[in-house]
Amino acid sequence: MPAMSPALTQIAEQIRAAAADGRALRLCGGGTKDFHGGPLEGEPLHLRDLRGIVSHEPSELVVTVRAGTPLAELEALLQAHGQCLPFEPPQFGTGGTVGGMVAAGIAGPARASVGSVRDYVLGASLVNGRGELLTFGGQVMKNVAGYDVSRVLVGAWGTLGAITELSLKVLPVPPAEATLAFECTQAGALRLLNAWGGQPLPLNASAWLAGPDGSVGHLHLRLRGAVAAVQSACRQLGGETVPQDTAVPFWAALRDQRHEAFAPAQAAGLALWRASVPQTAPALAAEGASALLVEWHGAQRWYAVPDGAVAALADAARQAGGWAVSFRPAAGRRAEPAPLPPALQAIHQRLKAAFDPAGIFNRGRLVAGL
Repeated sequence: MPAMSPALTQIAEQIRAAAADGRALRLCGGGTKDFHGGPLEGEPLHLRDLRGIVSHEPSELVVTVRAGTPLAELEALLQAHGQCLPFEPPQFGTGGTVGGMVAAGIAGPARASVGSVRDYVLGASLVNGRGELLTFGGQVMKNVAGYDVSRVLVGAWGTLGAITELSLKVLPVPPAEATLAFECTQAGALRLLNAWGGQPLPLNASAWLAGPDGSVGHLHLRLRGAVAAVQSACRQLGGETVPQDTAVPFWAALRDQRHEAFAPAQAAGLALWRASVPQTAPALAAEGASALLVEWHGAQRWYAVPDGAVAALADAARQAGGWAVSFRPAAGRRAEPAPLPPALQAIHQRLKAAFDPAGIFNRGRLVAGL
């Protein structure tokens, strides 16, 4: 087992003591995503002292960073070298950490084109429920063999252990970018996106925003890539060119859910729901649920949902071949994680037993009953 620093030793001791007493631990980073998921309970296990860039090899497109490092600090380092995290992790507030980014596994507008958070994790270290420091993966893709445990941590919301260090693949910032806007209905936007998806275009991100009456809105399309490819696509697709000084804050606001598209849910005191469906699925018919935004070339769709429309939206998403989950509950409430199908529940239980046999980490945050 690798040697531990004083900060890691203190964390491991707190974990072992909690496991011996059967006490729950709540993993704490920046707290920027505390609104999402099941209950926040247990003794705080603070991880922000595990911070700092361990190594950065710009020519190798890899960075190794401690989990408590502020995400803004990592992105500033990469920007100085003309590099980025292409999946655009959201920053729902100040103070978000790299470990929280991986634990949540939430990607931004470019997800459908560049891949998920999981696709960029090369290796990880964590302290498990026995207080042991474990290391998985490496710093290059070829080091990954067998079952890739480091990527299992992505989206696990800290239920398997305390992530301490991560190795991530990064990419150069594309040389050219442009944003186009088109007036259309949601159905029209889906038709356009499906047609463009079959063409050799430098598509990077898309977002259809509902209009004031909930029908005719605007589709924004971001192109990224070689200068010649972006210029050619702009000529081919037409639409209205959005100036960069408007486009850049637009995409950042969508990424962080600060855009006015999310305002109807907040203003009406409704829950914000996310539907994940095939890109080719038609507009979902869910009475009572108001469509706010369609992203990821049709694969991610946001709705303002009153309690009475939850079942209709969930059913519509299932019929389309996907699912729907509560992302931000209504003010003053928390979203309870739904039970999983038996086969999937069994897999989660086996993973939980292997990493956290005493069941102390983030109880009920991700999966009901775990």
